[in-house]
Amino acid sequence: MTSASLTTKHAPSTFWSNTAHVIVIICVLGFLALTTLGMGIYPGGTDADRTTVGYRFFTNYFSDLGRTVARNGAPNGIASSLFTLAMTCAGSGLALFFIAFAQRFVRPRWVHIVSQVGMVLGILAGACFIGVGLTPSNLYGPPHQMFTLGGFVMFFLTTVLFIAAIAGSRNYPHRAVLIFILFAILLAAYIWLQFKGPRGRTFDATLIQATGQKAIVYASVLSVLVQALVARQVNHAQDETFTNGRLSD
Repeated sequence: MTSASLTTKHAPSTFWSNTAHVIVIICVLGFLALTTLGMGIYPGGTDADRTTVGYRFFTNYFSDLGRTVARNGAPNGIASSLFTLAMTCAGSGLALFFIAFAQRFVRPRWVHIVSQVGMVLGILAGACFIGVGLTPSNLYGPPHQMFTLGGFVMFFLTTVLFIAAIAGSRNYPHRAVLIFILFAILLAAYIWLQFKGPRGRTFDATLIQATGQKAIVYASVLSVLVQALVARQVNHAQDETFTNGRLSD
């Protein structure tokens, strides 16, 4: 096979991957913008103190944005709609990221299998986060909690699988492993916090749980954003390699 035919074969895959990662980046930025706007609109009230006014970054949960009625009893329809849209962006972007990311890992065969399983779990994680947005906690408490925990557990499992896939791959920069390892540690710590952390409607418990949630959510979007940017750099390097190879012929 000539380098020209290789270039032709390679281009559609690179175009698809680049397009997918651009969409992922837009979804990440959309999530950040929509939730920030929702925080500015949220009327008030926390799990520990229903008399507060406005959104308290360290004692309000992200899920408070999705409540149809704020914790202080005021209507919260606008922020709730923004939260639903934000979680739809986040979940869709996450699923698309892992669909595009998994296509990079073809050989050896065990790496391909691991990446495919990781992709499925990543899609399920994205679906769970969409579910979080569609189930306001004040109306659908148990399903909301199920989607939240399920999303982070699935995200943790797919991250571990892609750590193995990247480590075993011959054509992907291993520096990407460090990003996922650090993120996996944070995810494991947050899942532990969900099961073993302080409970109740005390100020201290709310502060710890809400702050932990903020940390893992922002770590999640940052991890996906950085990995998408790394993937685009890899695409660019591959395109240059194929182009230069073709010109040399």
